[in-house]
Amino acid sequence: MRDDPEEGMLSWDETVFRDEHVFEIDYVPETFNHRETQLQSLKYALRPAVRGSRPLNTIVRGPPGTGKTTAVQKLYGELGAQSGVRTVRVNCQVDSTRYAVFSRIFEHIFEYEPPSSGISFKKLFGQITDRLVEDEEVLAVALDDVNYLFYENEASDTLYSLLRAHETHSGARIGVIIVSSDLALDVIEELDGRVQSVFRPEEVYFPVYGVDEIVSILRGRADRGFHDGVIGDPELDRVAELTAESGDLRVGIDLLRRAGLHAEMRASRTVTLDDVEAAYDKSKYVHLSRCLRGLSDSERALVRVIAEYDGEQAGTVYEAFHEETDLGYTRYSEIINKLDQLGIIDTEYAEIEGRGRSRSLSLAYEADAVLDRL
Repeated sequence: MRDDPEEGMLSWDETVFRDEHVFEIDYVPETFNHRETQLQSLKYALRPAVRGSRPLNTIVRGPPGTGKTTAVQKLYGELGAQSGVRTVRVNCQVDSTRYAVFSRIFEHIFEYEPPSSGISFKKLFGQITDRLVEDEEVLAVALDDVNYLFYENEASDTLYSLLRAHETHSGARIGVIIVSSDLALDVIEELDGRVQSVFRPEEVYFPVYGVDEIVSILRGRADRGFHDGVIGDPELDRVAELTAESGDLRVGIDLLRRAGLHAEMRASRTVTLDDVEAAYDKSKYVHLSRCLRGLSDSERALVRVIAEYDGEQAGTVYEAFHEETDLGYTRYSEIINKLDQLGIIDTEYAEIEGRGRSRSLSLAYEADAVLDRL
């Protein structure tokens, strides 16, 4: 025990954090360990851009929180510094239509947003390709979380426009990296035949991190993000254990930050196992929170209805959803499929006497956890 009970306590202007930004999801570390093979494969695909040729089209696949986005961001940071190369990463969870994707590309190239209305896709596309040809630039587009384009049936049209750009606009050189965290999605199979014939991508797979790799990565973040002595080996091992259970490194990174905040709330200079356990109650929902943030108002409305009618048949849920939103069954069915693919809801088919085959809908998480994050 300490002789002075105040010795381990923070004063009002102190913090356990050296650099709290290190624990943000979008932080790109200077050293990116345990993904050397994947980085080399991506460099191979992107290298032609430096020589003025189109990059090789590539599919980057792997479970959530396995370093896919970080790898692309890191290489795009290096590639974007080369003259004659333009890199654009589009978050398809936010920009989930062809027009939205090209609006984001336009914004990166021209450094201002296109008009929100009054400009056709053809004109928008033409301005992008004309500038690329005029500036003699190669464009490398990364469609991150491309599965959201598939959920909205926008993937084939978007990729077709990008991949055929050199045919419709002579001199345009565009390569595409698509990043997917939905392992159940067969990207090639789900694309139109017209896109399949020209896509023919390289494939780079990002597996789940092993426990030793998780410990190594989290230790690196902790060393950069916390002051010396804030978190010990037993606490870090517990964070790594919980991270491994989830299979998502983002859970561990978020857990470190929340555990630090919990220690600060107690005015403590050190993170304890109790801080870790208390913080995990929120960090374990990182994937859920991220999915819910990307939903539209009508999609959120359906989640709330399912929470209220948890386990009911799809027809009953539709009636309540239609009453609230006035949307038809076709759009309702599309949203159900999207929420199911995202893992927010579970659907179970059963034979109902007198009604044939029907499906019941229920949340994949505790209702309170979902509603609190909507």
